[in-house]
Amino acid sequence: MSKPTILVTNDDGITSKGITHLVSLMKTIGDVIVVAPDSPQSGMGHAITLEDPIRVQQVHTMNDIEAYSCSGTPVDCVKMARSVLFKDRHIDLCVSGINHGSNAGINIIYSGTMSAAMEASLEGIDSIGFSLLDFDPNATFEHANDYILHIVQSVLKKKLQGGKLLNVNIPKASDAHIKGIKICRQGQGAWNEEFIQHKDPRGRNYYWMSGHFENLEHSEDTDLWALSQNYISIVPATSDLTDYKQIAQLNQILNET
Repeated sequence: MSKPTILVTNDDGITSKGITHLVSLMKTIGDVIVVAPDSPQSGMGHAITLEDPIRVQQVHTMNDIEAYSCSGTPVDCVKMARSVLFKDRHIDLCVSGINHGSNAGINIIYSGTMSAAMEASLEGIDSIGFSLLDFDPNATFEHANDYILHIVQSVLKKKLQGGKLLNVNIPKASDAHIKGIKICRQGQGAWNEEFIQHKDPRGRNYYWMSGHFENLEHSEDTDLWALSQNYISIVPATSDLTDYKQIAQLNQILNET
């Protein structure tokens, strides 16, 4: 039987250690194609490029892998793969990452890594976003190899239903040994943001955003709890942002006489 075609992308850029490691793993499973940003695009969410041209260039830094750098956002990379570069090729799976840093909880909203995977899922492609809880550009990924391969092989074998998208977060290597995998819901948390003000040489104010993430709940069915206990968390995700619990209440409020 022919090997599955696996599209690999990310938001940290095509030269990041995370995507290089993910490509090396996917090569053992299928035929790999790569389209990734030519520079870091963290925090871009589901942004697309409308006002500037998108430039794509083939790169030869991944040996025998057909790989392209893209001047656009992570979502642009998936769109270029689907509509231009591989428009006549069936893609069995899209994997995005491995991201340097957590995409658990509300971080999925901001994440370019997860938005790239979500874009592929909107096209009907089974998609997985992988993130490591380590922002170090030289982070270690090997401790999660077997889990990543198991997740990908399982999805390829059984196929995803519903939103066709998984958000996978992995504890960092310096923590205790990974205990296993937990299927979770998205935990509730928020960023407590700080904006550090400085002045440029012309005396104008500019700001650097900083802050810290706060876990607002500690239920044992959330990704935030699972990661705190050194499990790999998997959240089935969807692009549908409807708050279904509010529909009946809004109907009552708005239809009152």
